[in-house]
Amino acid sequence: MTLPSRPGLESIPAYRQGRAAPAGASKLSSNESPHPPLPSVVRALEQQLSTINRYPRMNAPEIIARLAERYDVDAAQVTVGAGSVELAAQLINAVAGDGDEVVFAWRSFEAYPSLVRIAGAVPVEVPLDAEHRHDLDAMLAAITPRTRLVFVCNPNNPTGTVVGAADLERFVAAVPRDVLVVIDEAYVHFDRSEYFSGPHRGAGIDLFRRHPHVAVLHTFSKAYGLAGLRIGYAIAPVDVADGQRKVAVPFGVTDLAQAAAVASLDAEDELAERIDEVVAQRERLLAVLRDAGWPAVASEANFVWVPAGDRAVELDELLQAGGVVARTFPGEGVRISAGSEPDIDRVAHAVAQALTAAHEEAHA
Repeated sequence: MTLPSRPGLESIPAYRQGRAAPAGASKLSSNESPHPPLPSVVRALEQQLSTINRYPRMNAPEIIARLAERYDVDAAQVTVGAGSVELAAQLINAVAGDGDEVVFAWRSFEAYPSLVRIAGAVPVEVPLDAEHRHDLDAMLAAITPRTRLVFVCNPNNPTGTVVGAADLERFVAAVPRDVLVVIDEAYVHFDRSEYFSGPHRGAGIDLFRRHPHVAVLHTFSKAYGLAGLRIGYAIAPVDVADGQRKVAVPFGVTDLAQAAAVASLDAEDELAERIDEVVAQRERLLAVLRDAGWPAVASEANFVWVPAGDRAVELDELLQAGGVVARTFPGEGVRISAGSEPDIDRVAHAVAQALTAAHEEAHA
């Protein structure tokens, strides 16, 4: 007997988590922080442990109040979810339905097409340009009367490229007002380009203030190092935020995650030092790969993309042999997270070994 299943579900791929690393290897497949939790965050979690028999505060009053104050927005415009991926799902389900279209660059965040299909909408993938960046003109051309939402992942995952503030401004201004533009800034804390702008990094919030059809996604998973607790937030127009709250999973963000997020906001000076360390290792990783002859792309995220094409699996195997687990897209490229200094040492050793072997073979 075959149990019934939802029609079309077979066409939706399950999200693929970054591969786990064997003991002693470097796990650089999931863009996680290489740093352990801050002591102040651990203390905040310990204070919450005695109440985990109770449901969490579904309206997340403390963290939402802090974020509203931080960005000088109405608390009604702030929503939280189990990481920015769940918030992306909330926005799609709140805005798009059967047959509607959602436009995004490709390749971009791997979950976008699945989340769109789960909502019954149609994903519209617009290829990146030759520099692995969003092709904004092509994305505008892809908007039709059925388009309900456009994602701009900035910096982009997995390429690490950014859309500059001026280009993003022109794009948002050109998108029809009945289409929601979602600026996904999950990696914005690592950006050191023109897009970087002090404590309120990124152009998203500024665009949100000036345009009625913009929403912004941020997460505590990456720069704040809370990937295992699952908490992110969106800032959106009130009517969109109201819709998000209707489609959100009840009690989806635990009190543990909320307390850790508040404690992280209190410790941003310490976290800034850690972010600077990750950026330094990212730049070193880029140089290591390029010196070894791999076509690595300059990144403003906490990873480096190598568009190796048909050699992607070769690079993946080379890294694995050197004790490094990365995220590989066969036929396209390899994304390598910027880990700790020893992690990048391991990458450097792996690619240097291969370079030496190739040199010796060529001169045998």
